[in-house]
Amino acid sequence: MDRAELARLREQYPYRSNARRINAYENAAYWIGVNVKRLQDLWLDRSPPIQILDLGSGPGYFLYLCWLFGHEGLGIDPDDEPFFRGTTKLFDVRRVIARIHPQTPLPDLGRKFDLVTAHRVCFHRIARAENGEWLEWSQADWEFFIDDVRTRFLKPDGRLLLEFNRRQDGSSFFTAELRDFFQSQGARILRWKALLAADPNQRPRFKMV
Repeated sequence: MDRAELARLREQYPYRSNARRINAYENAAYWIGVNVKRLQDLWLDRSPPIQILDLGSGPGYFLYLCWLFGHEGLGIDPDDEPFFRGTTKLFDVRRVIARIHPQTPLPDLGRKFDLVTAHRVCFHRIARAENGEWLEWSQADWEFFIDDVRTRFLKPDGRLLLEFNRRQDGSSFFTAELRDFFQSQGARILRWKALLAADPNQRPRFKMV
């Protein structure tokens, strides 16, 4: 990985004035560490090669590391960030340009995957309320999304991994109502992550569970 090129890309595409410093994606050492842990949680550091779809693929670190471990990956991401355009080109990460909307099927990719992932999910945020809190998808919106992924994008033994940010007040994304809902969909919840199988009657396992 060319860290000098990452730094050059950041100089070419500087931070937006309202960007959080946690999004310093040119810090390769930090984000490689984060994404290696993500791979390990899903057994990807020791599994046979699989096909992975990453929703909101961002700068491409996750899919780049998946490739290093022998997996084949494809991202879906809006083309909003010029820096991500540069990093995905640098990492040779393939992606489809699209935005995820509630109650709307994902773009047809013509094939199914062993694993669908979404890290630091934010596509469920619709708009900010006057108090600064996010208006989010309803449970019906989540049910539509999960069903769309299960029926159109997951192989019979496939998995869907959703990793969420904490809420503005520092609390978990999983309110009592959302925890009950995701578990009713067959999710295994660990910390800020939900893991679902293609078959809603199965509960897939994280590495340490």
